[in-house]
Amino acid sequence: MLEVTIIGVDLAKRVFQLHGASADGSVAFRKKLSRVRLLPFLAEQPRCLVAMEACATAHGWGREIEKLGHSVRLIPPVYVKPFVKRQKNDAADAEAIAEAASRPTMRFVAVKTEAQQARAMLFRTRDLLVRQRTQLINALRGHLAEHGVVAPQGTAHLKRLADAITDERGGLPGAVRELGAVYLDQITALDERIQDLEKRLRVAAGESDTTQRLQTMPGVGPITATALETFAPPMETFQRGRDFAAWLGLVPNQHSTGGKQRLGKTSKMGQRDIRRLLIIGGMAVVRAATRKGAPEGSWLARMLAKKPRMLVAIALANKMARSLWAMMTKMEPYREPAVAKA
Repeated sequence: MLEVTIIGVDLAKRVFQLHGASADGSVAFRKKLSRVRLLPFLAEQPRCLVAMEACATAHGWGREIEKLGHSVRLIPPVYVKPFVKRQKNDAADAEAIAEAASRPTMRFVAVKTEAQQARAMLFRTRDLLVRQRTQLINALRGHLAEHGVVAPQGTAHLKRLADAITDERGGLPGAVRELGAVYLDQITALDERIQDLEKRLRVAAGESDTTQRLQTMPGVGPITATALETFAPPMETFQRGRDFAAWLGLVPNQHSTGGKQRLGKTSKMGQRDIRRLLIIGGMAVVRAATRKGAPEGSWLARMLAKKPRMLVAIALANKMARSLWAMMTKMEPYREPAVAKA
């Protein structure tokens, strides 16, 4: 019987497909197991590499399989797809996962700890509630606009809508005012929950030396710092800051051939939460520089003089990602870049 060195596991809810391969790639076994039989079967196997696609349940399974003594590798699904042969089924997927894991240049996803997943749930719960609050405010704005009450976008202008609803002499029908009060109650409840979650995020950010260090950079607050510590893999994974920026999807797409470089829009690959927060932080720095003026001779001042603000914000987010990588690898606080002299 062939000695198994790699086991590819195609995860599902109830039925799991396994593909065992030897060191030379030969098929050792193909098995279909139920959920309750997966861990007992893997416990009987010799210590080897167990590969899975990086999905929602992969980290939990990865922690349990590591307890059995196996090495666990999680692969992004986009890197597994090229190894799938003609027919798409669970057995072919498991074989493709094992084949992809055997490649020496394959990129893997680190298995998250339970604490990391708990922080991720806290972060994404807040994000969900913010989206729900925005949805309610936009719906209320739309309904009141039909009755001639118009307010600008944003939570800062919600008071204008609330005043129109509570004003009995404002001319709004009674039914509209009653339903508007329902919207306001829901928005108020969401505000309280969002503030509570943000307080917990600030407390979590204050307990870590890393997040406190990251917040010394302009445009990085407790939410962004917590997201970096939660969602980013160990910085030792990346050889340089550009690799971290590329992992976040903040570098241009390349369409180069024949020695000619063609750079397009940002790739938008990788971790979207950190990328979005860095762009928001970059835009905040750009807005502040537009109002107060950027230091004369600085990179930001030169960019704002010749490029649109949104483009500058994305370029600044790229620079922020590289600087954050350096801060996390060297354990140093943020240092202002030197200003070029005329």
